[in-house]
Amino acid sequence: MSGEAPFAAGDACLLYDEKGRRYLIELIPGRDFHYHHGVLAHDDIVGSRNGATFRSSRGAELVAMRPRLADYVLKMGRGPTVVYPKDAGPILIWADIGPGMTVVEAGTGSGGLTMVLARAVLPGGAVISVERRADHSAGARRRIEGFFRSGLELGHVSFRVGSVEEVIAESMPDRVVLDVPEPWHSVGPAAERLPGGGVFCCYLPTVPQVQAVRDAIAATGCFIEVDTFEVLHREWAVDGRSVRPEHRMVGHTGFITVGRKRLRSGES
Repeated sequence: MSGEAPFAAGDACLLYDEKGRRYLIELIPGRDFHYHHGVLAHDDIVGSRNGATFRSSRGAELVAMRPRLADYVLKMGRGPTVVYPKDAGPILIWADIGPGMTVVEAGTGSGGLTMVLARAVLPGGAVISVERRADHSAGARRRIEGFFRSGLELGHVSFRVGSVEEVIAESMPDRVVLDVPEPWHSVGPAAERLPGGGVFCCYLPTVPQVQAVRDAIAATGCFIEVDTFEVLHREWAVDGRSVRPEHRMVGHTGFITVGRKRLRSGES
């Protein structure tokens, strides 16, 4: 998505008010954005450039920006809990996900991590996103298409409903990335189908789940450099000479576990 492309009907748009509050809308001709300081017509935004400033019906200033992926994931309407941006970035880095790779992901959930993976594997890669619930899969697809509408084709992303273990078994993924309650069931199939150097990664909220998946990983004897960690995110308030940590921070959300596939003796 080019930052210079004008807004078009159907695009996602993030409006910032004078106090920095953010409002995520889909631009639909004929509709209006209503908030406590007036009204702004969607038609006024369509055709404008990223970063343009508008006035509401009551004279209040609104700045229209294309949402960053992190903005969209946090502000979009959603059902299942998303993988937060503070965790999605480290997943990309520590699972070493990049252009040209095939990634099997589960569960799709609200689609937040799917969007991150979809951008990371281009050009030439593919994402197979698996979800057990058809309604969650369909909802995630709508949200993902809403974000990428103005630039990125999604032909490299496929949505599957069913068992991720079955999808892994019939695929040849470079990476397996899981946000499911019982990822230990997928460790065996991943050990069989990942290539040498391939990465198994999972995201879990509780210690007992981490213990179970680490036991399953160890039992295969197929993974090295197995690490489990969490990421804490704290912002700082900077106002002139007053510089201090914010009173609130995003603490524990989940544990990330990664391991690299090694070839068994005799494998080439």
